[in-house]
Amino acid sequence: MTLDFALAAQAALAAAVVGVLGVLGVLLLARRSPRWAAVLTPVIVVLAVAAGVLAGARSMVLEGADLAVVWTVLLAVVPVALVVGVVLARRTMGLQREIEREAAARAMEAEVEARRREMVAWVSHDLRTPLAGIRAMTEALEDGVAPDPSAYHRRIREEVDRLAAMVDDLLALSRLQSGQLELSRSLLPLRDLVSDTLAGAEPLARERGVAVSGTCDDAVTAYVDEAALSRALTNLVVNAVRYTPSGGSVRIEAASDGAVTALRVVDTCGGIPADDLPRVFEAGWRGTVARTPGATSGAGLGLAVVRGLADALDGSVTAANTPTGCVFTLTVPATAP
Repeated sequence: MTLDFALAAQAALAAAVVGVLGVLGVLLLARRSPRWAAVLTPVIVVLAVAAGVLAGARSMVLEGADLAVVWTVLLAVVPVALVVGVVLARRTMGLQREIEREAAARAMEAEVEARRREMVAWVSHDLRTPLAGIRAMTEALEDGVAPDPSAYHRRIREEVDRLAAMVDDLLALSRLQSGQLELSRSLLPLRDLVSDTLAGAEPLARERGVAVSGTCDDAVTAYVDEAALSRALTNLVVNAVRYTPSGGSVRIEAASDGAVTALRVVDTCGGIPADDLPRVFEAGWRGTVARTPGATSGAGLGLAVVRGLADALDGSVTAANTPTGCVFTLTVPATAP
């Protein structure tokens, strides 16, 4: 009886040692490869059982053919354990990926909601400011105390145009974010579009003392929706004019390599801080140092609209600094796919 107990204790000890060592190995392996750790977990259980069985073989009087049967069964169980481990690993990794995706989605939703609230606050402030000015000037005109009625009328029209531009940007951004923007693409020569954009920006540029110019060969084309590309390019040019000081310049450059057409808007605004460059296309962002919001700035939606339009046109838009200012590069397909 004492001998049987000693053999049983020996078998249990062998199983425990193998099991503990296996668990420690799995824990160490999990730091580098959770997948392999999950695969080997069932195998460790089988090895622990095998160690206990073999260590207690004498107490069970196993020898010869009987011992060979035990070895055969144990060896047959190892592949089964491996299969179970693989299934377990795949399921574990799948659950982990689902958890990570859900966490990322929640984080993205929280970030989008925070940006939406921030944008609403900015836009609300920017809409109230011109409205307050318009109200004050109309009251002065009604009371007959306006020192220069013609100047007040001109200012009111400018503020109304500014409000209209903000509302247009809001509507465009809403359609882009909701996927309701309808595009009608065609192969379009860009020479006239560049000329029209420059002509539209000329009054604002003249008022601010900024020179606007552009070059575009007749051969430069793009497979785009004309209205969408025109709005995107106009937003880039107007944004550059607003933030370029008097005496500066804004230039459009258009070029194509046959597959992609690039429209570059180069200004002399003084540049954007490197830390702010990744944020220039965020809705509501209007800069900190060189591009500080002023009386003629909008609600910070223009560049967000440009990015949305670029994505809708299967293109992209980037911003970078130059020695004297910034360059915004809008790329779109040059030909039909």
